Amino acid sequence: MTAKAPGAAAAGKAKDAQLVLLTLAAGQFLMALDSSVMNVSIATVAEDIGTTVSGLQGAITAYTLVMAMLMITGGKIGALIGRRRAFMIGCVIYGCGSLTTALAPNLSVLLLGWSFLEGVGAALILPAIVALVASNFAVERRPAAYGLVAAAGAVAIAVGPLVGGLATTFFSWRWVFAGEVVLVLAILVLARRVADAPAGHRPRIDVLGAVLSALGIGLFVFGVLRTSEWGWFLPKAGAPSWCGMSPVVWLMLAGLFLVWLFFRWEARLVARGTEPLVDPELMRNRQLTGGLTMFLFQYLVQMGVFFVVPLYLSVALGLSAVKTGVLILPLSISLLAAAIGIPRFRPDASPRRVVKLGILSMFAGAIVLLITLDADSGAAVVTVPLLLIGLGMGALASQLGAVTVSAVPDEQSAEVGGIQNTVTNLGASIGTAVAGSILITVLTASFLATIEHSTAIPEEVKNQANVRLTGGAPFLSDAQLTEALEDAGAKSEVTQAALDANATARIDGLRAALGILALAALTALFFTQRIPATQPGSARP
Repeated sequence: MTAKAPGAAAAGKAKDAQLVLLTLAAGQFLMALDSSVMNVSIATVAEDIGTTVSGLQGAITAYTLVMAMLMITGGKIGALIGRRRAFMIGCVIYGCGSLTTALAPNLSVLLLGWSFLEGVGAALILPAIVALVASNFAVERRPAAYGLVAAAGAVAIAVGPLVGGLATTFFSWRWVFAGEVVLVLAILVLARRVADAPAGHRPRIDVLGAVLSALGIGLFVFGVLRTSEWGWFLPKAGAPSWCGMSPVVWLMLAGLFLVWLFFRWEARLVARGTEPLVDPELMRNRQLTGGLTMFLFQYLVQMGVFFVVPLYLSVALGLSAVKTGVLILPLSISLLAAAIGIPRFRPDASPRRVVKLGILSMFAGAIVLLITLDADSGAAVVTVPLLLIGLGMGALASQLGAVTVSAVPDEQSAEVGGIQNTVTNLGASIGTAVAGSILITVLTASFLATIEHSTAIPEEVKNQANVRLTGGAPFLSDAQLTEALEDAGAKSEVTQAALDANATARIDGLRAALGILALAALTALFFTQRIPATQPGSARP
């Protein structure tokens, strides 16, 4: 038998490494795509399956909840049955969920496919991806690998509106989920080249810990996601009231209490010499908690931006779903450039410095958009801010995955993957909820204040507006508001005054939301000292 030449062997290994990276990045892309692909098509999907927009938003919320609740347990299952097997089983479950969603005739079947099956699949896939990167790439190559995998997820969120808009406009929203099934099949074929993480001891599943963590995280995230409808502290008009407070307060308190009980239980297991679901010592790891904190802030700002910018483009400017998706592409371009370029051209760059610069870039993008946004600005106003925000996201993506996983031994990488993805889901939920809540609160106050000083609007209409909009004014386009006023028989001068007030209120609400996101980015800078100053595996000076 002829021995393979060293050059050919190296080329083969390089090719295998590229296929492994492609497989894991495709998995991350698929998981993230569902978070944004249907946001531009909610009304169409709701009409097609005979439900309301609120019903469909509930399905999206349930998907996030299932992932957040099961992510830590999913990481432990990966350690129990093998990370590659968990990844492939998760892909099969996810593919079944996508097929069920594509064929869904009603909301109940959609909830089963999209919210439950896809959520369970994602809870197995995402922690396994983190562990499989660690087992397939040497320490010095992990920052680049994690950067590309994280970039694939962020790009999926960025291009999701474009994909959803194209599919819904020219074909059907169902083709998006049918396409996911095809992608799952391709991933399963390629996954055979992925090397499994080294098997250690056979862990046990802490059932009580799994229940406590799932319920605690689930209640907290559910409370955060309901803030825009129920209010943060005081109940909004028409919302339920528990002891004079918004249910959000009690849900978040109950969630935090259960999470506290979870860590107390885990500490008790460790004291007994029994294996916990999550080792409490991990939370004392300075580097790990620093990386997790950055993930929380990154996804908080990232999902807040993805909530605010499409609203401005599609509602305030009235652009189509396709045009909105195209205008978000600059973010994807700069994100990819940073996520790929930094590890390639500056492999020894200080992670702490890169993370700081990334956060500053996201902060600058939010501030530039806040300053330049006004009632007369057009679509072009988002280009430079999105380039800056994408650059910051790419910089963070190029470092954080390696920072968190390198903080622990390789055998704990799946466990860290579960915690990491729980934190990112929490950050995404908080970012969307906070941006939406601040936007609607400021929009309502601005709209009511503007019409109160308008001489064209009768006192009776002002009083009706104050009563009806107490719980929050909807974020309406000019066309939607005009149609509503025409149906109500409003006079032309009243309609014009309301349109002017609505235009001003929309911008005020968007600016306030951007201001909160900029503040969150600036706050993250105070935690960057926990990020290591040198790359994993490099010698310290």
